[in-house]
This record gives sequence, structure tokens and C-alpha cells, in this order.
Amino acid sequence: MANAASGMAVNDACKLKFLELKAKRNYRFIVFRIENQEVVVEKLGSPDETYDDFTASLPANECRYAVFDFDFTTDENCQKSKIFFIAWSPDTSRVREKMVYASSKDRFKRELDGIQVELQATDPSEMNHHI
Repeated sequence: MANAASGMAVNDACKLKFLELKAKRNYRFIVFRIENQEVVVEKLGSPDETYDDFTASLPANECRYAVFDFDFTTDENCQKSKIFFIAWSPDTSRVREKMVYASSKDRFKRELDGIQVELQATDPSEMNHHI
């Protein structure tokens, strides 16, 4: 269903793959792109892929959306996980592309129920997993 404000549709596979990441932990990350006025899945990261694999899958000069399932251990030695939503918008990407991704972000994010942290990043240092 296209959003009146941005004219953007969200492919059902985006929601289905996100639910698999959240509930079944089938994926470490998912990278999404906008293609023909629709958000589609571009890449699925297997559970054994790392954060470095994830950052390497983001193009240096094009915008993307992504989710990353981040595992960590608390000070009390408990295993935890948080799902990050990343709006990837490198400085070198085209202005029009940045505008399209920015105007569609909130609507797309609402389709993905269970996002715990949101990051806006223009280069890899802005989404360091130590943040």
C-alpha cells in the first residue's frame, strides 16, 4: 500500500523477513533499498555473519535502510539482543535519493514492529557497535 505522503509502498517480503529475524533469528541483518517506488529486500545476512559483514554490505554512495540484530552481554552477564534500525545516507549519495529515503523512513519503520534503537548514519563511524 503506497503512502500518500511519500508515494512509497513496502513489499510484503520486507515485513516477513523482519519477523523471521525478530522471532526466529534466521538472519543477523537485512538491508533494504527503494526500487520503483517500493521498499524491497536487498540482502539477508545469515546468523553467523558479523557486524563487519553488515557494514561491508552497505554501498559507499547510495542510501539504504537496514536492521541489525545485535547480541551483547550485560554487566550482570546476561545475554541480550537489540534490533537496530539504520537509515544509511552517505554524504556522497545523490540529494534526490537522500530526500526520498528521508521522507519514507518513518512510514517504513512503522511497518517493522520491534525496532529498539534507531541510528542515522552517513559513514560507518556513525554506526559503530560501541555506541
